[in-house]
Amino acid sequence: MTDTPAGESMATLCFGGSFNPIHHGHLICARAVAERAGYDRVLLIPSAQPPHKSDVSQLADAHHRLLMTEASVRSTTLFDVSPLEVTRNEPSYTLITAQLMKQQGFREVHWLIGADMAQYLPHWHEPEALMTEVHFIVMARPGWTMDWSALPEPFRVLRDRVVEVPQIELSATQIRRRVAEGKPIDFLTPPAVVEYIREHKLYQSR
Repeated sequence: MTDTPAGESMATLCFGGSFNPIHHGHLICARAVAERAGYDRVLLIPSAQPPHKSDVSQLADAHHRLLMTEASVRSTTLFDVSPLEVTRNEPSYTLITAQLMKQQGFREVHWLIGADMAQYLPHWHEPEALMTEVHFIVMARPGWTMDWSALPEPFRVLRDRVVEVPQIELSATQIRRRVAEGKPIDFLTPPAVVEYIREHKLYQSR
């Protein structure tokens, strides 16, 4: 796999999401894919306006989510963070992001998605163009199965790009719920994120 921005020799795997907030599940699974698929860097890309989320009432401000994501990986060398989508005042379409990244020097854009999202790719923004612009990698939990024949032909190539990740029962929804209930979230997300949420009083019940 090759994704080599100008002036760099490392293979980069992009991982976009609302990261509301980012947590250990995101980081552990992304690291597992990078190690198993041969990527040297994971570029986390927080979205500003996630086009696939119908309920944004619990969505923290994009600036907060960007800063939490940066704080979560500050002491690592594998992860980096891009503000590319947060700085755009428009829905965070992956196609547009990939095109902008190529304008910035990426020869290829490799993008990590969860197995649950693979079946919805045909409904993403300009899906046929998306499959041309982006090399998708699918992360799947042990035992996960999918009827690939149900996908349109151009999307069945993803069947050969599935990487198994650890089974981790953790979600951002769970973290937000615990914060709203006044319960601790230590060990669910990096300490810097725990502190950020406390300091800025995010996700508290109103």
